Amino acid sequence: MNNSAWKPSPTTSRRVLVVDDNPGSTQVMGLLLKKFWGHTVETANDGRTALEIAARFAPEIVLLDIGLPDLNGFEVARRMRAEPATADALLVAVTGFSGEKERLKAAEAGFDEHLTKPAGAQDVERLFSHSRLTPGSER
Repeated sequence: MNNSAWKPSPTTSRRVLVVDDNPGSTQVMGLLLKKFWGHTVETANDGRTALEIAARFAPEIVLLDIGLPDLNGFEVARRMRAEPATADALLVAVTGFSGEKERLKAAEAGFDEHLTKPAGAQDVERLFSHSRLTPGSER
């Protein structure tokens, strides 16, 4: 489930949107990403709010829970792929389900990566060693 537009670059600060229906999870992940790794972070606790934030914030990376209270993460991913602000974002499914069926469904919805909860710091940090292709490169 890798998007070919992403190449290794471990030192780049990113715009990150963290979406989870558990406010404690978004708060902890946001703090980790901001304070320890220097990323610019926005958070949301439901799909509709995530889409609103994404439209103005244009995140480069979205950590997106699947089990949200209004729109599930699959639907949010599909809608993000259809919007210019998020069409090329690295979309990461963050879920308690790790089976092959769930991974295929995530890929079909437009996710690039899949993390099983609880995701460890090393798992998350690995995602941030990606960057966009250099300007002028074709996909």
